[in-house]
Amino acid sequence: MMDRSAKIYVAGHTGLAGSSFVRELTRQGYSNVLLKTRQEVDLMDEEAVAQLMAEEKPDYVIVAAAKVGGILANNTYPADFLYENLKIELNLIHHAYLNHVKRLLFLGSSCIYPKLCPQPIREEYLLTGALEPTNEAYALAKISGLKLCQSYNRQYGTRFISAMPTNLYGINDNFDLETSHVLPALIRKVHEAKLTGAKDVTLWGTGTARREFLFVDDLARAGLFLLNAENPPEVLNVGVGEDISIRDLAELIRQIVGFDGTFVFDTNKPDGTPQKLLDMSLLHEMGWKAQTSLEDGIRHTYQWYVSQQASHALS
Repeated sequence: MMDRSAKIYVAGHTGLAGSSFVRELTRQGYSNVLLKTRQEVDLMDEEAVAQLMAEEKPDYVIVAAAKVGGILANNTYPADFLYENLKIELNLIHHAYLNHVKRLLFLGSSCIYPKLCPQPIREEYLLTGALEPTNEAYALAKISGLKLCQSYNRQYGTRFISAMPTNLYGINDNFDLETSHVLPALIRKVHEAKLTGAKDVTLWGTGTARREFLFVDDLARAGLFLLNAENPPEVLNVGVGEDISIRDLAELIRQIVGFDGTFVFDTNKPDGTPQKLLDMSLLHEMGWKAQTSLEDGIRHTYQWYVSQQASHALS
């Protein structure tokens, strides 16, 4: 069990996943959380990471720092996604080992699995087939981080865990239409259509692709559960075990936002992977399940988005 006074370094604490860990650590009474902005420590600079780890000597490290984005961003900037993510995870994992970190939690992604994977996706399906081309670079970086953790465990006896979350959404999400994932992009498009009185919203693909969505605060709860577990597996899926079509997701968001228009699907644009549904047997058997329904999570996220829009308008 982690002591409430243990020093816990959350790398990437301003992002979607990292900020959820900060909220949950605070909620659970952890009083010694180490946070460094990008301006304070460039995680792609090995010397800077080495100095941070040597000076601060964290007991636990949560690797939530990453360059992330949706299909458009991944497909447009593959070199950036591969290079930056590799550098960040290499520096953090290696110097966690050198400084005798008790446990490290590496956050991967469900996109590590083959494009045409059997559903639901079990952890052992990793590296059994070709990846989805549109986010192959990001997936390769995350696979490398996972394998690096396993290799350090095997060679040096470290206790590094890799959590593979499904599609995340929630407070502090990215709503930039050029770089965002599908759920926040839908929220923004539908909200703006409502404000402008538009009759319809155009969406990428056929709407038949199926995705699983995890409210990001549930990821943080799962991560701390794993860090406190006596002997967790090295690699675990983190999701809800249920998926939804993009068409039905859009309809749910339409109802929550209160948009009266319709959707037009641009079938010339890619769907990405046909389906990504995680098998949650391992984590469920350990005693953890997600607490937040998709509808409740979207309502929380939409309320936060609207509050941010209002605060920007006043500033």
